[in-house]
Amino acid sequence: MTRRRAESKVNSGRRYMRSFADKPRGCGYGQGTRSRSDGHNNGEPMRIGIDVGGTNTDAVLMDGDRVCAHTKIATTEDVTTGIAEAVKTLLSGTQYEPSAIQGVMIGTTHFINAIVEGNRLAPTAAIRLGLPATAALPPMSSWPERLVRAIDGRAYMCHGGHEIDGRRIAPMNCDELARVAEEIAAQGVRSIAISSVYSPVNEECEREAAEILKELLPGASLSLSHEIGRMGLLERENATIINACLSELADHICRGLAEAVSGAGIDAPLFLSQNDGTLMDVDYARRYPVATFASGPTNSMRGAAFLSGLRDCAVVDVGGTTTDVGMLRNGFPHEASTEVSVSGIRTNFRMPDVLSIGIGGGSRIRSEPFGVGPDSVGYRLTEKALVFGGDTLTCTDIAVAAGIADIGDRSLVRHLDRTFIDAVLQRISEDMTNVVDRVRTSSEPIAVVAVGGGSILVPESLPGVGEVRRPEFFATANAIGAAIAQVGGEVDRMYSIQPGQRDAVLDDAKQEAVDKAVSAGASRSSVQIVDVDEVPLAYLPGNATRIRVKAVGDLVLAR
Repeated sequence: MTRRRAESKVNSGRRYMRSFADKPRGCGYGQGTRSRSDGHNNGEPMRIGIDVGGTNTDAVLMDGDRVCAHTKIATTEDVTTGIAEAVKTLLSGTQYEPSAIQGVMIGTTHFINAIVEGNRLAPTAAIRLGLPATAALPPMSSWPERLVRAIDGRAYMCHGGHEIDGRRIAPMNCDELARVAEEIAAQGVRSIAISSVYSPVNEECEREAAEILKELLPGASLSLSHEIGRMGLLERENATIINACLSELADHICRGLAEAVSGAGIDAPLFLSQNDGTLMDVDYARRYPVATFASGPTNSMRGAAFLSGLRDCAVVDVGGTTTDVGMLRNGFPHEASTEVSVSGIRTNFRMPDVLSIGIGGGSRIRSEPFGVGPDSVGYRLTEKALVFGGDTLTCTDIAVAAGIADIGDRSLVRHLDRTFIDAVLQRISEDMTNVVDRVRTSSEPIAVVAVGGGSILVPESLPGVGEVRRPEFFATANAIGAAIAQVGGEVDRMYSIQPGQRDAVLDDAKQEAVDKAVSAGASRSSVQIVDVDEVPLAYLPGNATRIRVKAVGDLVLAR
């Protein structure tokens, strides 16, 4: 690189950082901190919310419901370094001391990236309790071969499990489990996934097996399927194996996140965002890293609800790499009711019903053949985009050339033809309209909230859908969603409801959900039931009904 070109990139980067700090409508892909407060804490809990994306790491400082400061920096390759830098940048632009922070909430891509990339995964053994049934399809039968190799996957099948009505398929065989444990120990495997047929109905076999294996394999990490997935053996088993292979990484990452926060001088509890829009503490995250997979889109949707004041709407979250679209129901993301594919693996744990397309601020633009994305320059946007002196045409360059963003050096995109610019914007509008159409549940016009640093790419209205709202702080809605997240409790199981007992069963399920939320750290007085699903299963005996109840409440933070 010539000295002149290098100086041009440095200067354009400086101009870019100023543009984000000064302009609320800027794309916001680089550094900068904005503060809304010169005063003191008003008595509400001071929290930092952080969301790590593929392109940017966003952070906000909140005093109760008030955004005091926010920043956006490029995600670092090791992610944790970027988090530490975001916290440092955030606090350096305010008058608040680290000691004033009472909680740090983080949404991270560490774990989903590990699965997608097939890196840093622990060797894992999958034990299924179901013989003599379920022998036709052993564990991991449908997995991509590269991921089976990545976890050095080993499958074992043993006797046990239950029928749908709770009766045992076969008694467990302790000697059989002992032989499996001996082989696992000989292979040096330390992560084990245990699944049992119909464990959401009766988890006894999984718990018994766990107790035996704890004694035979001290120090091994155990994941039990009834704690992770829902009805559907193969999908629940897959989710449990994924959770197990992330166990060692989870311990490493949680320790790294805690060090990044404490390194900034903050002595406050650390929480991670879950797929359903609620929080979990670090110890829970170590046991269930799979619960973080969709925290990015979920944080953005929760932030959109908070910033817009809407409880039911469509949310279009445009980042540097993808556009994620989902529906809010009662202020929380609508959850997928069917199986969810994770890197080619079918699962059925709690995930928001979100559709993604490869359009973001860093998406590459091609003229021949004409196309927008799906590949992106990601966190290297400020190196690769034309407006920063790079050599790659991106959606950010199109936004600057069209006059809807003022970042970088506009003179570097003056050569772009206006017809071509309009064609790109039209393609983006059409693609976003199509994906919103796919997630909405009626043909009636719906409110659409656009958030994310790249949401300036969303037009003012989507044809046939409705007007687009872009609230204040839209660029860091994901970090705001993390900061304001609540804690929750959920009950999801099969019940045999006798005549006249429906209301009593529902009340018991609701109370259990409330109690779970309180035990997770919610203030009992703030807990509310936000979702109740009741599905009679007419094809099963005994008036079988699947009941799912979700309760959420405000997190109690030490003062």
